[in-house]
Amino acid sequence: YWESKDRSDRRLLFVAGGFLQAIDARTGAPIKSFGKEGLVRFTEAVPRANPTGTPGHIFEDLILLGSVTGEGYGSSLGYLRAYNVVTGKLAWVFRTLPVPGDYGYETWPKEAYKYVGGANTWGEISIDTKRGIAYFPTGSATYDFYGADRIGANLFADCLLAIDARTGKRLWHFQAVHHNIWDYDLCVSPKLMTVRHKGKLVDVVAQGTKFGFLYVFNRVTGEPLWPIEERPVPKSDVPGEETYPTKPFPTWPPPFARQKFTAEDINPYVDPEERAKLREIVLNTRNEGLFTPLSERGTIDMPGELGGNNWGGTAGDPETGMLYVRTIDAPTRPVMSQRARVRTPEGATPAQMGRSVYAQHCESCHSADLNGVTSPKELGEDRFKSIMRAGVGAMPAYSETTITPQQMDALMIYILNPAAGAPPRGRGGSPPPPPPPGQTRYYTGYHTWNASSGLPVIGPPWSEIVAYNLGEGTIKWRIPFGVVPSLAAKGIKNTGSYHPTRNGLVVTAGGLLIAGTFSDRTLHAYDKDNGKVLWEKEIESGPEGIPSVYQAGGRQYIVFAARTGRIFDNIGRES
Repeated sequence: YWESKDRSDRRLLFVAGGFLQAIDARTGAPIKSFGKEGLVRFTEAVPRANPTGTPGHIFEDLILLGSVTGEGYGSSLGYLRAYNVVTGKLAWVFRTLPVPGDYGYETWPKEAYKYVGGANTWGEISIDTKRGIAYFPTGSATYDFYGADRIGANLFADCLLAIDARTGKRLWHFQAVHHNIWDYDLCVSPKLMTVRHKGKLVDVVAQGTKFGFLYVFNRVTGEPLWPIEERPVPKSDVPGEETYPTKPFPTWPPPFARQKFTAEDINPYVDPEERAKLREIVLNTRNEGLFTPLSERGTIDMPGELGGNNWGGTAGDPETGMLYVRTIDAPTRPVMSQRARVRTPEGATPAQMGRSVYAQHCESCHSADLNGVTSPKELGEDRFKSIMRAGVGAMPAYSETTITPQQMDALMIYILNPAAGAPPRGRGGSPPPPPPPGQTRYYTGYHTWNASSGLPVIGPPWSEIVAYNLGEGTIKWRIPFGVVPSLAAKGIKNTGSYHPTRNGLVVTAGGLLIAGTFSDRTLHAYDKDNGKVLWEKEIESGPEGIPSVYQAGGRQYIVFAARTGRIFDNIGRES
């Protein structure tokens, strides 16, 4: 929302259909003087641009935007940009994948900017309005899990970027993961707070991570409040990959998530026979702690690309200097494999064509077994198509140029019946010729690692809220966050919920910390001083996103998003 100083011009700005649009906030009428006939096309400012799916942030007469680029090879560029809210004209662009002459260009292969994508802000932007500084957390360069075509540190992927909000000029940056091959995006909002540190008030920015570290900086200078050390990390054994030799480890505060998973940590609530099998898998998988590179024999990734502190997962209390972190322990075991893109065989059936479409556009995120894909049968064909065209969450939008209407129909047919997508024997379906030298490609997918019961392979707690005294860097308290319904029915309640989704926190001046858990469909209110439960309310649907608190008519209200019409199994997953 934006309004002029005299409030005569009030408008809502939003992204839909691949365009930035503005409407009159009083009437809902499109503002035709904005952009071209009321529309701003993103591809006019950024080469290889995807329609953004992020809401952006208003500052003065600008709207600052990140983007959703996709996670696979050849995805779009994650440039940051700002537009004038009145005219729609581009105000500035910051290239997160530098071109020749840009700062950071030397951290990439010479022509990487022509084919690498990502390094985008798909999460939240924070702005110091007094100083005019915008803080952008950026994500991985793509492909997420293999970087032979992007050897180097890869600035400005996986950075906290402090940028002049008016001009787009970089003021300072910190890269949390050099040459990321774990999908360890920075996606949670940078928290701007004033804390007492060593006897002085300091304006800080705190950045949570998927891998369990909390980094705290002077938000003006970029100096860390506590030393950060570059420490050696394991080397990759995948052909062509060159992992960066070090990663930045904060000496303080202590991590909020578990960062190693051993055979001794296997879930005690799993059947003993299966526990023995899991033990053998853990012992025979590459497992050297945090930042163990992905491998063809499998790698233990802990807390996992879906774990740690994900989108919406922090809340700051400006009065007390406390920072609250929602964290998830969701280990995965990715296995790298080399395979070429699947071609549509000659004379292919619609399902076989759909298989090729899926392999090209979807498999890098959802894996070959359609992990996390919601069927068109459940959504309805129209809803499925609208999500594919508009994008949702971290999934980019696919235009009719990228996936034609015929291919979209074929994709739905394949998802409804994957077995029918197998190539015919004896002809077709063969892989294309190998890529040119230097363009070897390895793949894996996004997974959660569960036992046959659906419970995680690691023992609880699976999700927690961790409260930091940010000026001291100490953990004041931590509590399990939610329950698993099937275990709670047996009296086992200190597990935390298990559903690695994006549920946020909100802290109130009245002493409450409010959050929802999706898997047990419960809204929780805690005492922010000690984490004690004040009240809990089970609801019909799973709460998602970040709750909002507002006052109207002398009463305080909580509003939150919730999925409807879903069925949940005994551990709280959708079924």
